[in-house]
Amino acid sequence: MKREQNQERPNILFIVTDHQRADSLGMVQCGVEVTPNLNRLASQGTVFSRAYNASPICVPARTALATGIYPTANGVVFNDWKGQRAGDHQPIHQYLSEGGYDVAHIGIDHIKVNPPIRQRVPFAKWIDNGDYAQYLANQGIDDTPPEGMDAYKRRVFEKQDGTRVEASYSNTHVNEWPFPSEHFKDSYFCQEATEFLQTRSTESPARPFALFLYLWAPHPPLRVPEPFASRFDPGQIELPANVNRPAQNEPTNRREGVPAQLAADVSLDQWRTVWAAHLGLVNLADEWIGRVLSTLESTGFNDNIVTAFMSDHGDHLGQHGLYQKMEMYEQAIRVPMVFCGPTILAQTIDSPVSHLDVVPTLLDFAGIAKPHTLDGRSLFPPLVDGEHLPATSIFCQYSGNPTVGDIRRAVITERYKYVYDPDDMAELYDLGNDPLEMENLAADPSHHDTVQALHAQCNAWALAHNDWIT
Repeated sequence: MKREQNQERPNILFIVTDHQRADSLGMVQCGVEVTPNLNRLASQGTVFSRAYNASPICVPARTALATGIYPTANGVVFNDWKGQRAGDHQPIHQYLSEGGYDVAHIGIDHIKVNPPIRQRVPFAKWIDNGDYAQYLANQGIDDTPPEGMDAYKRRVFEKQDGTRVEASYSNTHVNEWPFPSEHFKDSYFCQEATEFLQTRSTESPARPFALFLYLWAPHPPLRVPEPFASRFDPGQIELPANVNRPAQNEPTNRREGVPAQLAADVSLDQWRTVWAAHLGLVNLADEWIGRVLSTLESTGFNDNIVTAFMSDHGDHLGQHGLYQKMEMYEQAIRVPMVFCGPTILAQTIDSPVSHLDVVPTLLDFAGIAKPHTLDGRSLFPPLVDGEHLPATSIFCQYSGNPTVGDIRRAVITERYKYVYDPDDMAELYDLGNDPLEMENLAADPSHHDTVQALHAQCNAWALAHNDWIT
């Protein structure tokens, strides 16, 4: 959908957090609203209550989000930090830059394309982890934890290229980050974002801007600065009913996966401490996002801006006896997603949507033609015109980390989720009647036709999207 040529194109603010669960929006724990600023944004715009990523792990999720192309099609199927498998695919930053936008990147850089994203776009501003390290050095802050980083790691065994090898992942250890919260990584990134907006407001550029703000919180390690470290009392945390409870008829290899190993032997009291730290980091990110949103208002940019918020993936936080992501349960693959702006309706849309829908949606807002190579659909019509969003299946893939390892493929419909594993039994969950996904119905004869139909969809998707792994 093209905007009228005489209509001023909106600026764009695109915010992505890391490990933030969909249910954090609107959540209250210990009598504290976890995301008050994002809740306010959500009340003014459109909330997609069933938004899903393309992969429950950082680099594949963020690369798919940025390119609008499935991981097996864009080449980035695991945490390929060096971009060795990355293909020549345009990220949204490049589309916008070539379409007449000044583009800024602030935050972590987990998008892998070839050539790299920084070589593709003449960024108006670029701030990343290296800049933050220099900032800490300038402040005289040594970020090394006194107990050592090994305290925040757990040794596990994972499948890599068909062989089980020893690896190290962030664990459930919690401690305070002992410096003022304004020096925390996400605080720094948000301060840089507000500075960009304030500087931009004093200029008169001919081109609109697109500001991409990629935060780290609430990604582990769980080192939390005050006052956020004390904001949620572990003793008052209300845990979901399925913490430390695997689903009935769980695939036999599930306990061999990394998330299950990371959650092994963690007690309910320990999970409450983990939840308190995780929510503290979510609350920290929300507070600083609120300062960025306040800057939009004070600078007058609210009059013509599209703000999009989402996370790359969630975190199981003990549910199903799992920690971190890398599985297909709702806690890992369902993400918060909010769009807000002067032309965007205040509403909640409950139909399933995908990360892959974001690129075509932003291109429609920017008035830039959409290439036929994109795998998603534009959400512009329901956002602006209130058009009904037709039901469609959403596909999600996990292929291991840091090489090809455990394989999962998921199909999500309005009611069901089907999960295919080439090495184990299938899974089927009735999301309407079993939102915690505690009963695997795949072997139930009464659901045979549903399993067959969704497996056929999964197979057709694999053939159509170059799923070279399965």
